[in-house]
Amino acid sequence: MAVAGALLGGCAFTPPPREAPPSPPPLPLAVEKHRFSVAGDESVVGQLASVEIRDGDTLSDIARHYGLGFQELAEANPGVDPWVPEAGRRLVLPLQFTLPDAPRKGMVINLATMRLYHFPAKAAEGVISTYPVGIGKEGRSTPTGYMTVVRKTEFPTWYPTENIRRDHALKGDPLPPAVSPGPDNPLGDYAMYLSRPQYLIHGTNKPYSIGFRASNGCIRLYPEDIAAVFPEVKPGAAVRIVNQPYLVGRKGGQVYLEAHEPYEELNRARLKSELTARLKRLEKKDGVVLDWTRVEQVLSEARGIPVPIQANSPPMAAVVAQAIELRRPVAWFGRPELPAADAGGWLVKAATTHEESSARRVAAVLNHQGPPIPARAVKAGDGFEVLAGPFKDDKTAKTVAKRLKIDLELDAEVRPPVDSMHVAGARPLARSGQ
Repeated sequence: MAVAGALLGGCAFTPPPREAPPSPPPLPLAVEKHRFSVAGDESVVGQLASVEIRDGDTLSDIARHYGLGFQELAEANPGVDPWVPEAGRRLVLPLQFTLPDAPRKGMVINLATMRLYHFPAKAAEGVISTYPVGIGKEGRSTPTGYMTVVRKTEFPTWYPTENIRRDHALKGDPLPPAVSPGPDNPLGDYAMYLSRPQYLIHGTNKPYSIGFRASNGCIRLYPEDIAAVFPEVKPGAAVRIVNQPYLVGRKGGQVYLEAHEPYEELNRARLKSELTARLKRLEKKDGVVLDWTRVEQVLSEARGIPVPIQANSPPMAAVVAQAIELRRPVAWFGRPELPAADAGGWLVKAATTHEESSARRVAAVLNHQGPPIPARAVKAGDGFEVLAGPFKDDKTAKTVAKRLKIDLELDAEVRPPVDSMHVAGARPLARSGQ
């Protein structure tokens, strides 16, 4: 009691409660991905960023959201499964670009980077825009050289060439002489016809083919990107198509090197020899000292990221570590939506596997076809199945099964309607990611 009285009657000091430390500011949601200002003597624009991966994400969804092509995002993140990436890690967004070695006039398309650069004639000095593209597949490569835009068409009709029609017929997928505007038209809603016959810059009904060598030689863009560039390009505009996997650029007084894996049709040894000679001329002319070990590293890794190569400049790891961390969006732009698993209807079994990751991978690929094939990985007995659907009738299901055979060489099985996807013990696996 005496102790208590002493405490109650004394001048005891109670410190004020500590204030909680201020919360860190929220991460930015985006950085510029299309339009940049560049000084006349500089040739590197943009900045690297990163975003967290969650379960259910794919590189295709992330690439489209940030204005990137599939291949450039995959290159920048070696070892990441593009269809079933590991949740929790941060994905590098290669939103820094080295301009091609070409006149800054009209449109310049670099096949090696699968990227289009537009230098508007009436834009402010040094303002450019850039977009990812899809290009010609092996055997039907997009030609290089100088061309012009001869005409533009909104809602074009597609007239497939005899070679294209013959190829489709051999696969059991005959084409008509003309395909009217609409969802089945591979040109999308906009087309710019080039001075070289049968070559176009156009949209697509297969947006997830951007960043692939998948066309018959034309240049295709995401629907949202062709809609942006189409009104800015006038007939007569210059189009230069180059194939430059090794790009030397400048920014802030630094020399940068950006490297991509050269295509098979290019002579890798010659490319490297020409690059070495160019860099040695640059050393002599500008009096800079280059880190040749760094040059070899950039060429070897070929991640498509501009890296400073002067002596004592930061290495690749430090460059990547400086990427701006972005906040995840509420939803990925354009991500294909799946119908409810218990919607009933016809199903198509696309694949059977013993591994869950393999089933998820196949389902992700199907969901990003053009048009998308809604599909899920489901647990079935001791293994996993990939079920596409549900579809409204057997005709639609059989058409999908045919597409799977023609496009992906999958032997599919059509299944009649059931109450849900709980077929023969099948249990849908959750799809998250947002």
